[in-house]
Amino acid sequence: MNLLNGKLFTEAEAAVLRDIIANRRDVRGNRFLDKPVEEAILQQLLDAALFAPSVGFSQPWEFVLIRDKDIKQQVKESFTTENEKATPVFKTEKQSVYALLKLEGIMEAPLNIAVFYRPSGKPVLGQTSMEEVGLYSVVCAIQNMWLMGRALNIGIGWVSILDPEKVKRIVNAPVENKLVAYLCVGYTDGFYTQPELEVLQWEKRKPEQTTVFYETY
Repeated sequence: MNLLNGKLFTEAEAAVLRDIIANRRDVRGNRFLDKPVEEAILQQLLDAALFAPSVGFSQPWEFVLIRDKDIKQQVKESFTTENEKATPVFKTEKQSVYALLKLEGIMEAPLNIAVFYRPSGKPVLGQTSMEEVGLYSVVCAIQNMWLMGRALNIGIGWVSILDPEKVKRIVNAPVENKLVAYLCVGYTDGFYTQPELEVLQWEKRKPEQTTVFYETY
């Protein structure tokens, strides 16, 4: 058996992937529809995550699927507390915009997914010098899920304004686990043609020449 006889993709297929990447969006609470995510769709999202690359093939990810309203409400309370702390951090000209942003969809999204990094507990090939690459592996899984979601026209929003230790307690996560992402998942009433924060001029897209260097900085 020739193990190097893997699938080759056409330029048309590559173009579809480029389109999905360019049109991926962070979906917020005011965009989600009250429509359940079918099990077959959810399985495709999970399959995409599980095919992600991981350091030393360690696959250090764990996913908690949350539909229970009481659990969601507890997470939402953590968001509210942390969000109140965040508002004064931004300069005056941005505080008014920040106050208007709908930064999460915890209650609105029919499905929440808490994504955790679980350390191996033994040496991992490729992780002996940079411990953080285990976390990066989990982020790769999240990105895979996000792109598959966009391909299926499913909205996904990443909520980072949370107390990770509180979320761990709420979902009874093992002590050694680390919360990497809290995702809101569901059908949406539409996708922005540009990232919402770019539309609102919160930040501008960085030109390639300011981020790409050759040989050295």
